[in-house]
Amino acid sequence: MGRVSSDSERRGERPAFYALSPGGWRDYWTLLHPPYTLWHLSYVVMGACIASTVSLRWLAETLIAFFLAMGLAAHALDELRGRPLGTRISDGTLWTLAAVGLAGAVALGVDGAREVSPWIWGFIGVGVFLVLAYNLELFGGVVHSDMWFAVAWGAFPVLTASFAQTARVEPEALALAAACAAISGAQRLLSTPVRRLRRQVAAVEGTITLRDGDVEIIDASMLRSAPERALRWMSLAMPLVALGLLLARLPRS
Repeated sequence: MGRVSSDSERRGERPAFYALSPGGWRDYWTLLHPPYTLWHLSYVVMGACIASTVSLRWLAETLIAFFLAMGLAAHALDELRGRPLGTRISDGTLWTLAAVGLAGAVALGVDGAREVSPWIWGFIGVGVFLVLAYNLELFGGVVHSDMWFAVAWGAFPVLTASFAQTARVEPEALALAAACAAISGAQRLLSTPVRRLRRQVAAVEGTITLRDGDVEIIDASMLRSAPERALRWMSLAMPLVALGLLLARLPRS
């Protein structure tokens, strides 16, 4: 299948603030959505750190599994649907990345199911379903919604990481999962109009007249400035929160 240029590429607009110019290794950087992937991996660290004792082995395996499933497979599948990032990665390569990423995540989950709890098989099934149903927009796209985004990329990482540590669903894990789902919901509300402005909108025209008579020009850059800055700050803050929690839980000499 031939590559179709995205609207943002034709206008010379980057499809995301972290996107690099198309071609070569830069496409893979863009595909990984580094700030957002790191943000959502932070939820894994938070979920693990609420356990009374943190196993670094299971934290590492859970982090790698979510990176493979969410950072690699989910984003590869998403790029297959209309090339929203405008990468030049072939369809075959994207399918391979998705398959390898999902298989690797499942293999790590099986290791946890063998040693931690057989209930992890349930988390494996839910994770595979979310990656495929959300990013391929299965079932008419009903799973591809703000609510499902919050559940899949906010609550689910917390619950999985916590369960991998304790083999139980603890009340504090449910509370933290709800909080991270709410944060992910806020992320989605901010990022959706930003993505639309970068990838779909051809032009924005208008003015704002202030009470003192000053007139400000409205354009796409002006409309996306505040939400995009908020997203940048949040994508920095969440990993720092996770790092702080992890450092607090590490044994000290």
